[in-house]
Amino acid sequence: MANDNEPTHLNNHHQDTLDRILQHPASHNMQWHDVVSLLEAVGEVKERHDGHFVVTVGAETEVFDRPRHKDIDVQMIVDLRRMLTNAGYTAGKPGKEV
Repeated sequence: MANDNEPTHLNNHHQDTLDRILQHPASHNMQWHDVVSLLEAVGEVKERHDGHFVVTVGAETEVFDRPRHKDIDVQMIVDLRRMLTNAGYTAGKPGKEV
């Protein structure tokens, strides 16, 4: 889990997912399992008994519904973009080694 002071170093797969979340306009065809993998690398993800996911990145916590299909929607991208940016992550630059 990332500490609250600086971003975690990301592997290439996670960096690619992060870049796709942060790009404008929002990317389509972004798969839920890729996003969960990134979120587990940079924060904490807990699946509740009702199927919702409680995600904490930095100081922010959000509850997300699992998408009905394999891809996430634009509103989820917007919410993730805000969380990741507030935690210090930027597109195109690897996170700092913790």
